[in-house]
Amino acid sequence: MPKRLLLCLLMAACTPVLAAPMVSPHALATLANDPYWIALGHYETGKFAGWRSYVDDSGFFLAQDGDSSPAAELSATLSALYQPAEAGDNHPQCVFPARTRWLREQLQLDDLPNPRCTEYRRWFDDIKPHSAVLIFPAAYLNSPSSMFGHTLLRIDQADVDTDGTALLSYALNFGAYMEGMDNSMLYAWKGLMGGYPGLFSLVSYRAKLAEYSRLENRDLWEYQLNLTPAETARMVEHVWELKQVRFDYFFFDENCSFRLLELLEIARPGLALTAQFPLTAIPTDTVRAVKQTGMVGRIDYRPSREKELLARAGQLHEGEQDWVLALADDSSLLHDPAFLRVPPARRALIQDAAYRLVRYHATGAERDSVQAKRSFDLLQAINRNPPGALSVARPELPENGHQSRTWQLGTGSRGERSFAEYGLRMAYHDLNDNLAGFPLGAQIEIMQLKLRQYEHKHWQVERLDLATIRSLTPRNRLLQPLSWQVAGGLERVPGKQGRRELVSHINGGAGGTWQFSSDTLAFAMATARLEHNSDFAAFIAPAIGFNSGLIWNNPLGNLSLEAKADYFQQGEVRRSLALNQQWELVDNLGLRLSASRQFSQLQAPENQLLLTLRWYHY
Repeated sequence: MPKRLLLCLLMAACTPVLAAPMVSPHALATLANDPYWIALGHYETGKFAGWRSYVDDSGFFLAQDGDSSPAAELSATLSALYQPAEAGDNHPQCVFPARTRWLREQLQLDDLPNPRCTEYRRWFDDIKPHSAVLIFPAAYLNSPSSMFGHTLLRIDQADVDTDGTALLSYALNFGAYMEGMDNSMLYAWKGLMGGYPGLFSLVSYRAKLAEYSRLENRDLWEYQLNLTPAETARMVEHVWELKQVRFDYFFFDENCSFRLLELLEIARPGLALTAQFPLTAIPTDTVRAVKQTGMVGRIDYRPSREKELLARAGQLHEGEQDWVLALADDSSLLHDPAFLRVPPARRALIQDAAYRLVRYHATGAERDSVQAKRSFDLLQAINRNPPGALSVARPELPENGHQSRTWQLGTGSRGERSFAEYGLRMAYHDLNDNLAGFPLGAQIEIMQLKLRQYEHKHWQVERLDLATIRSLTPRNRLLQPLSWQVAGGLERVPGKQGRRELVSHINGGAGGTWQFSSDTLAFAMATARLEHNSDFAAFIAPAIGFNSGLIWNNPLGNLSLEAKADYFQQGEVRRSLALNQQWELVDNLGLRLSASRQFSQLQAPENQLLLTLRWYHY
């Protein structure tokens, strides 16, 4: 039996209870359906009628059927508030301060007992909530939990701006709770399928800032919200009610962003933010929704450690970057006569870049005495000859990018056959989409379906992509990141007797990416593929191959030129060339021309031409 319910039953059995006021059934029903009470219980309309709560923790409810009956939970709460004050910190008023305040206001409950609630008041006074900031750590492709970005709230005290004490504020976060160490693939799968519970946590903002901008090399955006002190306090008092309370957690809907939208609805009743996200809640979409309410004031940008390093290295020519690498590997070179002949101003930049490089490589690693000495030596040199202030260019605001869901309508020809193509992608960006708000060379697509209607009303599933992820991060003299890709789903491939078979597959690859200019990337990867194809004797056919190409962000939009090949174990060789150019008509509307030629040992080479209108709309 839940502890909170057990407590109420024991108190009812052992001590006299003050009588709750008589409230008419109509008034109770009205209150139970009030949007604010629905928000306090995290209720949503059930799939077939009635209500269900997102909370997956019976300890949150005082009524036995409180998770599905707002009315029963309201009645149970109203009765529990009149329990004797002697219960102290365990009194329902202390456990549910947000419910207590709202019911007191709605029903003018002037005769409530007055428990001390020492623990809650000490906690609340320590936070001193005055204002709130929405924090958006940008997407980080090399972490499955961070591919879409993240959102959290910073709770500030009254004097945070004048005293510059933002790092001493608290960060309010909702995330998956993991027991043990799951690998990245298992984490991604369980996150998609709701295999983890979700919990709220309130931790030091300094610690969160270090985790995101340092450990994961993610840019941070800070959106100052215009919540009043009373609204901020209202939100925080509800957070107390959610301590150690478990929710279901899903990457795409019941995630960090969705839960924080619920809290904002508690802070400012009437916002109706969560209603905008019935299927998915991608963080950038939720940031955009909050901004559209007019709640956002000032926006601050904190670049990642990697961005700061690259910005400093961008001020150096190749010979100076060679010195950066040498100093990062051997700090005794600070006293080398050749280095000392470098002009002091340039030497200051080199030393600063070398220090940043050493700290970058130390991120997440165990402390190493040799590396620590290098850092100390470089820091001393910087103190003796400090560089000028570092300026990092602020990128496009992430919420200014295109919306995450994409509807597609196309017409084209394959060989001698014409077709119409209809597509839907649930999320969220590919290499040819509008680049504003996204990094060049990043692709994250989830659940994409393409249907084709050929002549004579012949319909086919052209492809069903479960996930396609590509991280094409360019290499440079200082950093040598690995580019990689992974994809899985169904797709049409050349088959025997002129047919095109729908096969299931999973494939991936790794290699390198090089940046020729600020708007041009080239990449090359070795690939591997597993395919189930009815034309092959083996149930699963393996293949190795390559995938290479060029990406150019031009005045019209994004162009990609790609060549790839798969060499199957049983002898089939499949190769293709593809060219894609997208024209950006407006922010959320694009026109894409795709031309490809496919080669297979099972069929003659075949050309395809396709023109697609792409509408980005949540």
